[in-house]
Amino acid sequence: MAQWERLRQLSAAYTQQLHELYDRDALPMDVRHYLSAWIEKQDWKRAARDHDWAVVLFQVLLENLDIQHSRFVQEESFLMQHNIRRYKQNFQRYLDEPCVLANTILWFLEKEKEILQSAGLAEQVQFLRVEQEPMETSSLQDLERKMAGLRNDVQCMEHAMLCLEEQQDEFDFKYQTFNMEAVADEAAKRERLKMFQSLINKLNECRKSTLSDLNKLLDRSEDLIVILVNTELMEWQRRQQKACIGAPDNVCLDQLEKWFTCVAGCLFQVREFLNKLDELEGKLSYDGDPVKAQKPALRKRTDTLLKNFLKSSFVVETQPSMPQGKGPLVLRTNVQFSVKTRLLVKFPELNHTMKVNVSMGRETPQIKGYRRFNVLGTSTKALNMAESQSGGMVADFRHLTLKEQKSGGGGKGVSEISLSVTEELHIIYFDTEFQYKGLSVVLKAASLPVIIISNSSQQQSAWASVLWFNMLSLNTKDVMFFANTPAASWPQFGEMLSWQFLSATKRGLNDAQLEMIAQRLFGKQKNYDNCKVAWSKFSKENSPDTFWLWFDGILVMVKTYLEDLWRDGLIMGFVSKGREKSLLTKKQRGTFLLRFSESVIGGITFSWVETTMTGEPDVKTVQPFTKVDLSQIPFQEIIRNFQILEAENVPENPLVYLYPNTPRDEAFGKYYSEKSGDHSPYIQYIKTKLVFVTKENSLEAKSPMHSDMAQGEGLEPMNGLFEEAVEPNEDSHQSDPMLSGPGAAQEEDLLLYLNNPNLFDDSDFLQDEPDIPFQVFNFVPPQSILQ
Repeated sequence: MAQWERLRQLSAAYTQQLHELYDRDALPMDVRHYLSAWIEKQDWKRAARDHDWAVVLFQVLLENLDIQHSRFVQEESFLMQHNIRRYKQNFQRYLDEPCVLANTILWFLEKEKEILQSAGLAEQVQFLRVEQEPMETSSLQDLERKMAGLRNDVQCMEHAMLCLEEQQDEFDFKYQTFNMEAVADEAAKRERLKMFQSLINKLNECRKSTLSDLNKLLDRSEDLIVILVNTELMEWQRRQQKACIGAPDNVCLDQLEKWFTCVAGCLFQVREFLNKLDELEGKLSYDGDPVKAQKPALRKRTDTLLKNFLKSSFVVETQPSMPQGKGPLVLRTNVQFSVKTRLLVKFPELNHTMKVNVSMGRETPQIKGYRRFNVLGTSTKALNMAESQSGGMVADFRHLTLKEQKSGGGGKGVSEISLSVTEELHIIYFDTEFQYKGLSVVLKAASLPVIIISNSSQQQSAWASVLWFNMLSLNTKDVMFFANTPAASWPQFGEMLSWQFLSATKRGLNDAQLEMIAQRLFGKQKNYDNCKVAWSKFSKENSPDTFWLWFDGILVMVKTYLEDLWRDGLIMGFVSKGREKSLLTKKQRGTFLLRFSESVIGGITFSWVETTMTGEPDVKTVQPFTKVDLSQIPFQEIIRNFQILEAENVPENPLVYLYPNTPRDEAFGKYYSEKSGDHSPYIQYIKTKLVFVTKENSLEAKSPMHSDMAQGEGLEPMNGLFEEAVEPNEDSHQSDPMLSGPGAAQEEDLLLYLNNPNLFDDSDFLQDEPDIPFQVFNFVPPQSILQ
């Protein structure tokens, strides 16, 4: 499909960008529309640098406009006749500069491609269900217009410099010819000298105008530099911080690279203009020459702007991370890690010429015992365009390791501050030298603070520190952040928790789930926006009761065993017992939901509603399943085959409808590992399987405060984070598939009973049954016997 047709089919947001792009006189949208097929077939790149080819295309363009004008005459379209005639007259200004027109049309075509790429990326993001803001906002559109204005100013300056040089050459030729001629007539000589004075006055005015335009060009460049460095780059750095801890933010540097390269290229062209002025001044100078007076200040300003801009263009694109780490910014001694730097000013001439060095140890806090490290491995790499998918100038360090320095007594610190190993922040530094067209600048970049551990047992606590720092700190050089750790507001904290699930499973936490967590932390309130979570309450080293240990245990369990069920929204997860009861008691018998345990770290359970003898709803809960259970039997199989022995000893699965009213097999069927019907393996083989069976009187017991919580639909504020009453037998969860004690002696009878219940009297089976919440049995399915 033609490019113009694809643009016309975009959504309103992107067609608006198209209208704004053509909201200028350089290339009217009418011309682009009616000549779209012809325009897209021409080689405008060649025309932009080949004058003869540009002349050909220019003439054909005018002929096409004549054809369109004739068409509108025949159609009696008076307005379009007028517009086409006016467009043709406007294009006449390119008669002597057809290459400028070719370059203008090429620029419009490239901007159209960027709009199409933005639309395509938005569709991909929507497909991945990752929320992302539109790439083009009004501020970015304004920035694009300023970039286009800067490029246009540079092109105008190139033309002005040519005119200035031609004017000076004309004066020089005439003046040299006059000096070589013998003019006897004094009157004629005076007339010629007056003519030369007039020419030098015009030349002087032209030089003043050129210098004034150069100052304006630098003003526009400085304005853009402020926007790029103080706004766009800083926002990208903040997005990168959040992306490191799971936020779905766009951290692609390609757009920033285009902007940085554009501004840097324009500034280098200003330096070329100043060099040209040097050359012209060397050929001709005079008293009061504005070039001699103003050029030094212009050169100094240009070089200062360019150097400071280049120093901001060297960044860490991918933060340090280990291949098997919990996340970036947690490094382990003697374990390889990778990190990638990028130069946002992309000049192909510099490919493989700039060497990047990596180091540590700068600005180390003077704290006694604060560790210091050496970077080992290939610590020098060249910036090159081969290691980046987009062709950016990157240095990709893939095999670095850290080794702790031996410092005897642990350093001569002057501070009494004490930080744990997982609260020590360290920064990795990078430096290189930029040399291009006579300009030399030393560039430096630094990573976000990293946590360095020596044992994998410290990783969970280290990741908590990474989360807290990058959630709250805007100062990426603040290595003393944990000396006086700030608290997090609930909106910040809840968003960060949701990111953990989003990054691990592609599904974050909804408002109801976040409300349950907030209620757990602060008690029941109408609004949690002003509530704060202290660092000590979130994660305290060597404490088994911190919030992070509980939350991370759930996250690891979901990622390892329940990711598909979670992603499809089958697990309600974070719901209090009180809320659970209020939801289930309003539903039909057999309705169940899945929630995470509030007391067992990394536990998940299910609750369902029964009906008592008096017709009242009664919510029952099974003891939580942990990774030990889920590693033996997939959770969907537990739900599918779970059985309860009721008073009359008829095995029954009480889980009928997943809340609110989805039949169990409809909700979980696609995850079942066994098939039925003609594809059933039982037709050919007798197959056994593991199932969980529980007795009615051994279900999860209600805590003394259960009824209170149910009435309040949540927990009341607690002194400790996990002061929920622990149900009987929860800590003695039996996970071994084989029975022990008296139960083991009856396993054979139970297996036979499950397959042939009519052979037994109820009393035969119930004698000496051990009181356990549930037990795993390995039994032959009844259908295998029937077949």
